[in-house]
Amino acid sequence: MTNSLLDVRRGSQTPRVSNFPPYELSAAPEVIDLAASAGLILDDWQKYVLTHGLGMHPDGRWTANRVSAWVPRQNGKGAVIEALELAWLFLFDEELIIHSAHQHRTSQKAYERLEKLIRRTPDLYRRVRQFRQANGEQQIELHNGHLLQYVTRSRTAIRGFSAKKLVLDEAQELTGEQIAAIMPTLSAQYNWQSWFFGTPPDDPSAWCYGLKEDGEAGVPRLAHFDWGADLNLDDPAGVAKTADPELWYACNPALGERIEIETVQDEHRPSGLGAKFPQERLGVWQPRATSGSGVISDELWRQQVDHNPQRPTDIALAVQVNSKRTFTAIAAVGPRALGGLQVSIVDYRPGTHWVVDRLVELRERWDPVAIAVQDKGPTGPLLLDLEKRGICPPEDPDQPQRGDLAVPWAAEVAVSYGLFLDAVHQHHLFHLDEAPLNTALASAKTRPLGGGTAWEFKNDEAAPLLAATFAHWAWVTLADRAGADYDVADSFLQLGGDQDA
Repeated sequence: MTNSLLDVRRGSQTPRVSNFPPYELSAAPEVIDLAASAGLILDDWQKYVLTHGLGMHPDGRWTANRVSAWVPRQNGKGAVIEALELAWLFLFDEELIIHSAHQHRTSQKAYERLEKLIRRTPDLYRRVRQFRQANGEQQIELHNGHLLQYVTRSRTAIRGFSAKKLVLDEAQELTGEQIAAIMPTLSAQYNWQSWFFGTPPDDPSAWCYGLKEDGEAGVPRLAHFDWGADLNLDDPAGVAKTADPELWYACNPALGERIEIETVQDEHRPSGLGAKFPQERLGVWQPRATSGSGVISDELWRQQVDHNPQRPTDIALAVQVNSKRTFTAIAAVGPRALGGLQVSIVDYRPGTHWVVDRLVELRERWDPVAIAVQDKGPTGPLLLDLEKRGICPPEDPDQPQRGDLAVPWAAEVAVSYGLFLDAVHQHHLFHLDEAPLNTALASAKTRPLGGGTAWEFKNDEAAPLLAATFAHWAWVTLADRAGADYDVADSFLQLGGDQDA
């Protein structure tokens, strides 16, 4: 592409991948005009992302609740973020906006750029009550109390806020645990949007590969834009293409303006970016890592998504703490109206201090057939506190009562693993496509145990999968003895592999 005024060639202003929901109108023209009034003149590619990401239904609802933009560094994605945040603060009158980045210095720079834009625009500056920096965090507060808050990501940094607008910069660094902490800030909000900005990750098992997969598939309510090249770097022909200036222009919309062609030539040399050139300058994604142990394929797991919103009312529960005791998961398993079983993550939060109270609450509310808790490993210390609150193993192991603890010993831990795999492979166990459980399975490893196999628990993100596995074991082995209205053994055998649930 050539800029006719300066007779300078520019990079492609449209991405290689562009999928977005259809819309009848877009809020982008107002956003672009407001940015221009603050001296922020956007490139065509930046306007393109805003136009399609801010598509609207006639009633004012966003057509895309999630917007995903991937472009190599130094091309100007920060200007898209600044235009968005100016509009959310001053145009759309949002009460709370959260800007999240992986590194503190990234949040700091983003804050400083926006503060500068506002200060030099009198019509905007007079509406600001304060620019505040304290305890390593920044925020911009208006006189009407509306707030833009900058946070550096952690497992818990955004948990507890109720924001309708969220920017996730450096999205390549997001983990499943962080998503589990972040997404509930949006789930109860009307007409929410989250925007993801990033470059391809170093980790081929990173959470954002799922976002990329959904974006390329064109799933509903997701807008996805990716300027990165689609190259096979295991093929010499693919490596040779990285030297092609035509590809450089296709992947870098700011090439010819903020990025000089000579700079890219230098980066391509062995003394420049070297082997990192395809990823850093051309936005090439590494091949995605296969799901952890590989025992449950991504394709099979996706086939088991339960699209029926009805939840089981007769359930078994299980709790699992991760190896560092930084997160705890509670899972439930119970029968579906359409046949088979459904597993869901009931709760997933930092630490362990909340677990006993939550289990007492769930026991009183749902009268579960059993509550599975391991007596070994990081979950073991919960047993004493649970017993103090009346949640104990059965007095007679042969006649367990509803709400009793089910404590699997080593052989049963291996059995629970086998039961879980069999149920998934036989299309008997369905799930709700929840990020914590999906992430746990994607990073899962196995270990030998007593002549059998079990999930490896020494993994920061394993807790949801282990909880799901033990909840399933508790239901299959104890539901009939606890008086559940469900013939566990017959149903399991009848559905196993011979019939769609």
